[in-house]
Amino acid sequence: MARPIVGIIGNSYMINDEYPAHAGGTINSSAVAEVSDCVPMLIPADPAYVSVDELMEVCDGFLFTGGRPNVHPEEYGEDETPAHGAFDRNRDAITLPLIRKLVDRGQPFLGICRGFQEVNVAMGGALHPEIRDLPGRDNHRMPPDGTLEEKFALRHVVTLREGSPFVDLFGAREVMTNSLHGQGIKRPGARVSIDGHAPDGTPEALHIEGATGFTLSVQWHPEWNAACDPVSRPLFEAFGDAVRAWADLRQHRTLLSA
Repeated sequence: MARPIVGIIGNSYMINDEYPAHAGGTINSSAVAEVSDCVPMLIPADPAYVSVDELMEVCDGFLFTGGRPNVHPEEYGEDETPAHGAFDRNRDAITLPLIRKLVDRGQPFLGICRGFQEVNVAMGGALHPEIRDLPGRDNHRMPPDGTLEEKFALRHVVTLREGSPFVDLFGAREVMTNSLHGQGIKRPGARVSIDGHAPDGTPEALHIEGATGFTLSVQWHPEWNAACDPVSRPLFEAFGDAVRAWADLRQHRTLLSA
């Protein structure tokens, strides 16, 4: 049997300031292939090339990745400011309606960093443009210097809500994570359950209440060292199990209708 397919949301880049490309971090593909045991498929997140309905039929599950562009504040009813940074409106046009349809359908997805923020915005929530500018908040951005190992190093504790699916998954109320983000949740969207916080109160984990599918999303980057990290591995394993269950259910329905 072929492994189920996980669509990995790509980001738009300009190579050498002149060649447009869609790309995704290799560590995302590695985590999906080696830990979730699924086929990683990079998606050009642009409605000029793909539609939400097509993607939902081609892929069994989805990984909403991190990325430098932020969700445009118009998507949550606010005006653009310099603090909001760069944007990718094409990605917004794919991911936000896709998340809503996946929730309604019960099709599994995992959100990471920007993907975590996209899930909140898709459900009607809002974002802070820059966490480090808020009183009492820490700088959650990636360290500007050092090796990749140093940039993705574990930096703070995330305290998980008792009774949340994350506690069941990790078997602990506190876990150590990395931190490489500038924005964060200001207002949770409808049905968004905030399941974990950093020491400064920044939301770090969520799921969608009442959703029939896998909707766990995190503000940190579990794709780094996913095969060996004691927090990342169970997250990607559980995601892979959910994707396989969806693929099996879809195949069963197809056989019944044949």
